[in-house]
Amino acid sequence: MALKANCFLIFNPILLLIFSIIPFSISQSPVAPAPAADSCNGVFVSYAYSSGRKLPPTVKSHQGYRFESTLTVINNGQEELKSWRVFVGFQHDEYLVSASNAVLADGTSLPAKVGNGTVFAGYPMSDLKTAIETAGDVTQMQVQVNLVGTQFGVASPGVPLPNNISLANDGFNCQKVAGLGKNEMQVCCTADKNFKSNVTTDEEFLPRQNGDLTIMYDVTSTYPSNYWAQVTISNHNSLGRLDNWKLSWDWMRDEFIYVMKGAYPSIVDSSECIFGEQGNYYQDLDFSTVLNCQRRPTIVDLPPTKYNDTNLGKIPYCCRNGTILPPNMDPSLSKSSFRLQVFKMPPDLNRSKLEPPQNWRINGTLNPDYKCGPPVRVSPSEFSDPSGLPSNSTAVASWQVVCNITQPKGEKPKCCVSFSAYYNNSIIPCNTCACGCPKNTDKTCSTTSPAMLLPPEALLVPFENRTVKTRAWAELNHLPNPNPLPCSDNCGVSINWHVNTDYSRGWSARITLFNWGETNFVDWFAAVQLDKAGPGFEKMYSFNGSTLDGANNTIFMQGHSGLNYLVAEADGANPEKDPRVPGKQQTVISFTKKKTPGIKVAEGDGFPTKVFFNGEECSLPSIYPSSGYRKSLTIVSSVLSLVTMFILALH
Repeated sequence: MALKANCFLIFNPILLLIFSIIPFSISQSPVAPAPAADSCNGVFVSYAYSSGRKLPPTVKSHQGYRFESTLTVINNGQEELKSWRVFVGFQHDEYLVSASNAVLADGTSLPAKVGNGTVFAGYPMSDLKTAIETAGDVTQMQVQVNLVGTQFGVASPGVPLPNNISLANDGFNCQKVAGLGKNEMQVCCTADKNFKSNVTTDEEFLPRQNGDLTIMYDVTSTYPSNYWAQVTISNHNSLGRLDNWKLSWDWMRDEFIYVMKGAYPSIVDSSECIFGEQGNYYQDLDFSTVLNCQRRPTIVDLPPTKYNDTNLGKIPYCCRNGTILPPNMDPSLSKSSFRLQVFKMPPDLNRSKLEPPQNWRINGTLNPDYKCGPPVRVSPSEFSDPSGLPSNSTAVASWQVVCNITQPKGEKPKCCVSFSAYYNNSIIPCNTCACGCPKNTDKTCSTTSPAMLLPPEALLVPFENRTVKTRAWAELNHLPNPNPLPCSDNCGVSINWHVNTDYSRGWSARITLFNWGETNFVDWFAAVQLDKAGPGFEKMYSFNGSTLDGANNTIFMQGHSGLNYLVAEADGANPEKDPRVPGKQQTVISFTKKKTPGIKVAEGDGFPTKVFFNGEECSLPSIYPSSGYRKSLTIVSSVLSLVTMFILALH
């Protein structure tokens, strides 16, 4: 009995332990399946909504809610993913406030509206290595972007997920997006075997890309606390240009500009350094000579008088008042360049720690709108030796920014076109509010009434002086005469296209440029696209004219040397009674019908389908001059001839 009791005492704790483990094992939930990323042999992208809450103020419609989400990108492929880019199809009028480890690929600074979707680009970790070359080191294969912003209309328990996510890099095919519960969506993108790329696996840098405009950021020399960089802006679009360009970017690591040559900050200010961390660190630096400490500086070009200035100039392609022309006008005038000395802050104080600025943006006066991508590391640029030696020096590091011309939603043109023809006495003017209307015009003019036909002489006077002529012309031709009159086109530049003649072997047109603004246009250019008549272009008499390479339906024109100045509007001969006079230039253009058989000039083929001035696409009328007037004259003339012949026969 004593042995049994001892055995029971020995095994009793074991039994208790067993019984305590069994219930736990039975109630334990099954092991979670392997994450979907493991089954993706490519680039895995996920978007997970984590939290949100209602934001003040409380409104009945368009209520705002905070959202927090995480975008994850993992490279499970066989090749390094360089300069990763991911599209997120936001659809709830989102307003993004912050994004870690990424920037917006179109160069927009945060906070920003992204409700129509946006593309994220990696920063500072732009390249994702493979598991093979890192032995599965997730910190080098993966990036997580924490997003914080405002969305409208989706209250709890609803989840404001985007409508799509995908890898935006070239050469990848993404599968259908899959949902994981209510809060997450995932997609796997694999390399497209049919995609032809000039990037090989052993290349260290991505190739340089093509674009309407490219910007090179070349570090030419580097020191522990600062470096020198050269910025080169190059125009590659035959219809693109910039006047008085303004270039801006974001410093991401508290850098500041110490010296510049070939350009200058629009605001010279060192106060943010003096009262910031820069002033605390650089105790012995003379900040009175620092040019700019803004996180987002704006850079402008210098005037030509500074080109030979020892301190500010002496930089190739600098000092042109910010004018960059199309390469087909003058290749030497299609680029602009400047240099700057940049000081860095801890922990970046070593020669090899170099980070380019982000969120580049460039614009000009009466020029196209450009959207710029993120800077991409490319092979170092080469520069010819300044001393004339037959050798080249290379940059320490180079980044390329690609900018393309875009048409922002709702953006109004800055120029307009009117149509006229020899067979109709009326001018079809620019559209009402073609370039936008000033505010509070409802009581003085109509923003919705169509523009009224004009007599030819009305094109020579400002809109505010056309009222009497316009009303009289409407009464004379039994045309609508609304009250109030339609608002003006409000355009600084207007262009009249007039069909001048039309005969069996050819035809001609006259184009007139009017400058109603206060800006003189030096080295101006214009272009007209004639879908059917373009190949018949023969000669231009008062301008230099040619068809664009690779586009024989587009005619490019510019002023002759010495006559390439479209002056601004000026006072009349007697300012007290005479209206102001626009700057004006004009030429006749001849066409042959040999290369365009069957062309119908009067029925629309003789009018342009697109018109550009200094790279800006102009607003066109929606109708053409009617040829009914000419036909009625022909009929009347024929009837008169028959009557005359009948009278002569009677005698």
